Parts: sequence; structure tokens; C-alpha cells
Amino acid sequence: MAAENLASTIHAGQWASHRLADGREAVFFADTGHALPKQITDERELDPRGEPGELRYDRLTGDWVAVAAHRQTRTYLPPKDQCPLCPSVDGRHSEIPTEDFNVVVFENRFPSLGPALGQLPMPSTDAQLPDAPHRAVGRCEVVVFTPDHAGSFGSLSDTRARTVVEAWAQRTRELSALDGIEQVFIFENRGQDIGVTLHHPHGQIYAYPYVTPTAKKIAAQAREYYENTHKTLLGQILESEINDADRIVARGEHFTVFVPYAARWPLEAHLVPHRHVPDFAALTEEEKDELAIMYRDLLRRFDALYDTPTPYIAAWHQAPLNAADRAATRLHLQLTSPRRAEDKLKFLAGSEAAMGAFINDITPEQTAARLREVNL
Repeated sequence: MAAENLASTIHAGQWASHRLADGREAVFFADTGHALPKQITDERELDPRGEPGELRYDRLTGDWVAVAAHRQTRTYLPPKDQCPLCPSVDGRHSEIPTEDFNVVVFENRFPSLGPALGQLPMPSTDAQLPDAPHRAVGRCEVVVFTPDHAGSFGSLSDTRARTVVEAWAQRTRELSALDGIEQVFIFENRGQDIGVTLHHPHGQIYAYPYVTPTAKKIAAQAREYYENTHKTLLGQILESEINDADRIVARGEHFTVFVPYAARWPLEAHLVPHRHVPDFAALTEEEKDELAIMYRDLLRRFDALYDTPTPYIAAWHQAPLNAADRAATRLHLQLTSPRRAEDKLKFLAGSEAAMGAFINDITPEQTAARLREVNL
């Protein structure tokens, strides 16, 4: 049923929460000096939201696996005039029911997790029979960077990049407070070679009811180091990289970009805060100002290496929500691309895909030198 959705939450004139026709939340963020949409009317006739998919526990690895068969029907690489992330104009209704906006975050119509929330039960250790599948509780959101169908985060203005960072901080804070959430993951898949299903510049946020395998591994390393030294592991790694200098790409007052010593991918760079902060919500205004520009410029460096846009995954690692991990685990970006040459991609084959044992064809020092030499 079509519904008139007035702003239900307004914060300092910079963001406002609305409801779409099927009850999903959409949060609009305004650039500095811009006004928020005063009224949002979603005129679509949408079916009620479906039940969550399943979460199944893999006893062999100790990992949770989401089974989301309903995602088979999600939109796949539509033409521009059918893009669900463009504004609603000329009688065509998209996921964003307004003719103009700056940045908007909304609940995914085809979520891997959610829309239900709640605690995930402890998995059984009995190996005789599998557990019954559990509801895939959690939340999945889409972050639309711009109303423009073309472009990327790298092409955003200073002001718009800062608005996106503010949206990430606000959503991290809000999602972290939801029932059952253990980890908030912000990421962007860019390019068909990565597997994107929509071309419009956007990212995603997953609020998991468990700590993901990679985050669990990073947190375990960080906790052990912290318990033994009373120092943060990523802080010490950053200090070592700065002292070595060979892999440094860019430095600011609050952040440094470097190619990690043991980079797995032909193109890989980490962006790390100088101060220990667990997530976006803990950043100061000055840190968010610098982060927006340094991240945007790092993406421009990746694109400047070749004549065509570089596919990448931008993975923002935030500390899990338990106290021990937040004391030891630092917010940071891991930006990776499988592009190893103008016309070559690195595919994960036996060693990487099956065993998790990576082989890099390019030295991290060579990658850092190329990224440093880029003229922005």
C-alpha cells in the first residue's frame, strides 16, 4: 500500500529517517549547506516483506553460512532507465522516492540477513546431526553515494565524500545498538569483475548477528598482542611501516595509507588511523574530515594506474562489539583489487580459494611506488 512517510527522526538538520511503502527504513543525509527532503512519499504498491532466509552452522569450520534463496530474483545490471538507485522522476518509481537527494541509506529489499532481529543461539557441538537452520537475523543496508548514475566514490566532491563518511558513522552507531548485532561491516564492491549487480555508485552495510571469520581471526591476533604487550597490534604495525617508509603511499595528520608488508593482492592498500579507534562512530569531526579526502584520493590513485576504471573491494574493518575486541582492534580500511595488469586479473584458484594460502605476483614495494607516483 502506498504511504506518505514524513520524517520520523531529524538530527541537527543533517539526517532524517523515513519509511518506504513496505516498511523499510530509508535515512537521508544532507551535504553541508543543503536541506533534507521535507517530505517523502513512496507511491509504489509493494508486497509485504518476506521472512528471513536461513543461517546454518558449519561444524567443520565453526563458521555460519547464510542461505538466502530469495536473492536469486534481485535486480541484475539493469539499464540506466530502470536503475533502482536513481531518483524517482517522470513517473518512474525507484527505491528512492524523491526527485533529488545527497546521500541515502536504506534497508536492502533482498537482504542476506534480516529483516528480523534477535539473538543467534549457540550452535550445538553434537556432530551426529546438523542443527535446525536458524532465522537469518541481522540487517543489510544499501548506501547510495549520489543521485548521479555515472561515476564512483572516487569522483565525489570533498563535501559529498564527507557526507558519506558521516552516514557511515551514524549507521555504525545505530546498527550497533540493535538487538543481537555483533559486528557492523561497511564495504563497497566496484566493477563487474568483482561481481556487482548495480552500476550506480553505492556501497553496503551488513550488521551481523555473529563475528565473521576474518574479523574473528584479526581480533584474536589483536587480543593476544594486546594482552602480551599492552599495545595495539595495528598501532605497532603502523609505526613499523612509517619507520620503514618503503610501502607508505600517503600520510596525513590523522591517517596513513600503506601497502601492507604481506599484501595478498596485486593491488592492496590499508588506510589506518593514527589514534586507536574501534569504529567510525568513535572518530572525531577532524578525523572524519581528513578520512573522507584521503579515502577518495586513494581510490583515484587506483583508477589512475590504468586507462580504464579499476575493480576493487573496499572493506572497512571495524572492531566487533564486545569490550575485549574493541580495546584491541582498530578501525581500518583494506582496499584490494584483483587487477594485476592492464588486461589481466588474479583469479583465486586452488591455493587461495581452497587453502587460503595467497600467492602475490607483485611485490608490495612495487605497488606502493606506483601508487605514490600517481598525479592526483
